Amino acid sequence: MTALTINHALGSYPVHIEPGVLVLLRELLGAAVPNRRLVLIADETVARLYDEWTSGTPEARQLGARASDAGVRPSFTARLTFPAGEPSKTRETWQRLTDDLLAAHIGRDAAIVAIGGGVTGDLAGFVAATYLRGIPHIQVPTTLVAMVDAAVGGKVGVDTALGKNLVGAFHPPALVVADPLTLMSLPESEYRMGLAEAIKHGLIADREYFEWLGTNGRLIRSRQPATVTQLVRRSIEIKASIVTEDEREQGRRAILNAGHSVAHALEQVSAWQLAHGEAVAIGLVMECRIAEKLGVAEAGLAESVSAVLQRFGLPVGIPPRVSRTEVLGAMQQDKKNRDGSIRMALPRTIGAMHQQEGGWTVPVEPHVILAAMDQPGAHIST
Repeated sequence: MTALTINHALGSYPVHIEPGVLVLLRELLGAAVPNRRLVLIADETVARLYDEWTSGTPEARQLGARASDAGVRPSFTARLTFPAGEPSKTRETWQRLTDDLLAAHIGRDAAIVAIGGGVTGDLAGFVAATYLRGIPHIQVPTTLVAMVDAAVGGKVGVDTALGKNLVGAFHPPALVVADPLTLMSLPESEYRMGLAEAIKHGLIADREYFEWLGTNGRLIRSRQPATVTQLVRRSIEIKASIVTEDEREQGRRAILNAGHSVAHALEQVSAWQLAHGEAVAIGLVMECRIAEKLGVAEAGLAESVSAVLQRFGLPVGIPPRVSRTEVLGAMQQDKKNRDGSIRMALPRTIGAMHQQEGGWTVPVEPHVILAAMDQPGAHIST
């Protein structure tokens, strides 16, 4: 079994991507964080699914588990759960989880194992970054969004009323274990969410990958394990190459936020009713339109990106119930902003981002953003 290695100034960590690799979790944890007490953090839904998956039942074996796996899961000193969903990714949940760790007398000899989607990874990683001034954590992503994006890179944090991920830290995991077979239990809508992030990776850094996604739609949508594994691996390779170069988002790492200036604002304004992947899909199209209006991108880029997103059933227009002025207001809180101006990382063409005087973001005037959101086709009907 081979693993990717992601290097950071704080060290390196392996990323295992293979169908069925979850059955080796205990062994991999023993190698990555030896002699540590393990604490499981998962949302309530994933905690139940993980118990079912490791039960050794015929249904579990159909998803890649072996009969011999029953009873050999990692031994957890404590199991902490929280309600599933983005509304749980708050300082209040962080406080409860850290208080639970203290009450259980968990010390610095422990490591946190985050099993679940991006919310779990961000939240549990932030708990690990701050608990007793930092203990190791392991990311075990079980959604496509988490596998291709959230679990890799070391950014952890929580949301606030003023915006998404505004409180957080850089705390790379000790290990990432991504088993594409866990995606078989995802609802179709949840699975599609991760495809928006994969398409983003192709847009920002790899035209060939972008085109591969477009031509392998049937296999990807049917979740063919080998194809999905290839997708996850290539997305992680792209993100890893960018993160390794710019660990703390001082330069090129900003391109990973393509589509996210608009996306995070859409999520906030919709009170999290718009899922992250849906918001990213819409954000990619809107920001491509903005790039075209600024003369940064070639004409027709937004249309090309929109066509691939729609092939996977992803939205490309802002829901009419969402106020464009509220979206613009929420964008004022984006982490990339400087000197009171909204800044965006914008694509130049498929596979390449715009760079200006050594920087990877550009200021965008509010009227340009509003014009992109008002453009015909920018809104969708319900």
